[in-house]
Amino acid sequence: MITCSAAEGARGVLGTGSYVPSRVMSNKDMNTLSGVHEVAILRKTAIRERRWAEPEQATSDLAIGAARAALGQAGISAAELGLVIVATSTPDSPQPATACVVADELGVRPGTAAFDVNSVCSGFTFALSIAERMLNGTSPEYALVIGADVYSRILSPTDRRTIVLFGDGAGAVVLGRGGRQRLISTRLASFASARELIGVPGGGSRLPATEGTLREGKQYFSMDGRGVTQFIETHVVPGIKEFLKDNGVSQDDIAHFVPHQANGRLLESMSEQLGIPSERMVTTVTRYGNTGAASVPITLDHLVRSGSVTPGDLTLLAAFGGGMSMGLTLMRAG
Repeated sequence: MITCSAAEGARGVLGTGSYVPSRVMSNKDMNTLSGVHEVAILRKTAIRERRWAEPEQATSDLAIGAARAALGQAGISAAELGLVIVATSTPDSPQPATACVVADELGVRPGTAAFDVNSVCSGFTFALSIAERMLNGTSPEYALVIGADVYSRILSPTDRRTIVLFGDGAGAVVLGRGGRQRLISTRLASFASARELIGVPGGGSRLPATEGTLREGKQYFSMDGRGVTQFIETHVVPGIKEFLKDNGVSQDDIAHFVPHQANGRLLESMSEQLGIPSERMVTTVTRYGNTGAASVPITLDHLVRSGSVTPGDLTLLAAFGGGMSMGLTLMRAG
């Protein structure tokens, strides 16, 4: 477990952005694909629809859309960036890093550092912490941090439990001196003994893609839903409470709670267990489903653009995902 408190003069969020594909997949569409009744999907997940990428769209395309929106709000150009990090578990390809594709398409300066982070659905919070630490040196001045995933490409059409949950999208932030929201503290943790709860077993060096692995469906995402719920109750909820206590913050001090949008019913339970009123929990899961590493930055962008954040407000980002991993970030609006 790593906990980092922001240094004097720490950087903050200058701009946020998000992008989702135009293709809407309603619960009725999912019923046609999976056989799960649309009423059951809504009852069990609170998801009404999600967005899926078009065949010609890859993760980098979504990431670029979110990046341009964040750069626009921040009022800086891509040429001013010194760092680009993309958090994703669905890269365009195993190599090169999707961040390099994004950096090139945005037109960053030659020599700008660009790399990927894979902590599955916690990826954005991990990448955000890394970027903030790197910016506290003498350079670079600005960093672009993106969470982007295209989960529709790795879902098994026969897995009724997962195909209804996931959507595609990207969210981004630009970090720099000052900023709309200052990062106060972050905590990153992994629980590797539980790594089997979520994963894509095929396609790597352990099980390279072959006719056999494809026939067995090893290229598809799998998740132990009950095990994930137990993980959240055992590690995430207590971890959030401990994180707040260590920062001298109570649940009542949190103005905006931005959790990973895993499942609407799961979020309702988390809110209750944490003692954070549901009206202070920001959600996009009903419209977009679970967008992996993109879910926290997409939801943060919706919060920022809603105009409901006022100076002094504390915002808590809380992500959890495969690994198993947990990333927490506390921010204060300037």
